[in-house]
Amino acid sequence: MPSTVTQSRSALLTRSFRKAFPAAVRGEGVYLWDSAGKQYLDFSGSAVVNFIGHGVAQIPEAMAAQAKQLEFVHSSQFITHVAEEYAQELLDFAGTNFEGGCVYFTCGGSEAIEAALKLARQYQVEIGQTQRHQIISRRQSYHGSTLGAVSVSGNKRRREMYLPMVREFAHIGFPYCYRCAYDCTDSCRNCGQEYAAELDRAIEASNGAAAAFICEPVSGATLGAVVPPPGYLQSIAEICRRQDVLFIVDEVMTGVGRTGRNFAVEHWGTSPDILVAAKGLSSGYAPLGAVMMTKRVADAIADGSGAFLHGFTYNSHPISLAAGQAVLRFLQEHKLVESADSDRQNSTAAELRSELEKLRHLKAVGDVRGIGLLWGVEFVADKATKRPFAPELNFAGKVATAAVNRGLLVYPIQGCVDGNAGDLILIAPPAVITPGQIQWAVQQLGEAIAEARA
Repeated sequence: MPSTVTQSRSALLTRSFRKAFPAAVRGEGVYLWDSAGKQYLDFSGSAVVNFIGHGVAQIPEAMAAQAKQLEFVHSSQFITHVAEEYAQELLDFAGTNFEGGCVYFTCGGSEAIEAALKLARQYQVEIGQTQRHQIISRRQSYHGSTLGAVSVSGNKRRREMYLPMVREFAHIGFPYCYRCAYDCTDSCRNCGQEYAAELDRAIEASNGAAAAFICEPVSGATLGAVVPPPGYLQSIAEICRRQDVLFIVDEVMTGVGRTGRNFAVEHWGTSPDILVAAKGLSSGYAPLGAVMMTKRVADAIADGSGAFLHGFTYNSHPISLAAGQAVLRFLQEHKLVESADSDRQNSTAAELRSELEKLRHLKAVGDVRGIGLLWGVEFVADKATKRPFAPELNFAGKVATAAVNRGLLVYPIQGCVDGNAGDLILIAPPAVITPGQIQWAVQQLGEAIAEARA
């Protein structure tokens, strides 16, 4: 069949051939501008990436200083001072659970997840548990786009095409209290224990082959800011310890202050064996991800084979690490984690929560949920029955388009109910957003939702 491609098509393979993307040319604070001069309020932190705001001069200055001194060395030949310093600063930031541990740096979240999965397998081999190779995860989850990450993800839309290429292990249920499969009359504590028990059964069913369990402490790009019920993560951690299975926490979206804690697991006093971070780690100023491991995990490698059998050309890239270090210091200096605490009176996050709650009266809004500066607004065709819109309507996409027309950027998601149906948007602004900017954004969002519903 002859090609219908025109000569005007971009040489860049964009996210979609069916959509025209504006060219972004500048960013400052919570705003972005395109080449036509249009201003957008970044109400989603791009894709839950930017936490400190756009255009912070200290970050590119730190990157330029590092590039001027040393742009790159390969990790098989050298370490760098910035890598050593930043790794220790991150471990300190992560708290006492990671004291004496190590950090492995990557260029992003998917790479970091891939490294974490391989690290979990090698740990089990190093301690003599060579039969342990399976990674248990949750349905309706998302951990990245590489094949290993796809295998442990439950996002149907993002993985279905690639299933013949991946090795599948057990996926368990996800505590999603708005659409819970269990009894939620006790503030969801009972349902949390029911879902945790699914992990116990999955580990038992593996017949000693389970190496690790991976989950997002607060759901991200699939269910949209679903906060776990009381006691759930604590029970998950206890099951992993009792069953000699490593507990991997994916904090690519939730880490580095986004939920009002350094890392989201701190809300529930949970201590993972491996923690994965990215996105807010560099706030988008450079490609960066990190795998943090406890002393127990690091010791197993150090006292065993002595080397992590894994590597990327650009892991521990000095310029990216300079960006990450500058971002960490900036957010600490400006107390942005405290600003993102929705339980702190008069905080930025408390203002965001209060304003978003006003959307509940809209006919199309079924649920408003979240924590800190990570919120989801789920849309329904019928509030009483929680019936979702038909997938082909792409209601979330319509809301996002109507919002963009008003100069507001949000993150649309489909498939939260069953992998196909279920529309929502993610809200995750930079922590420097002001009360006035929040109020304007929520007003525009409400109008966009009403327009899509009409």
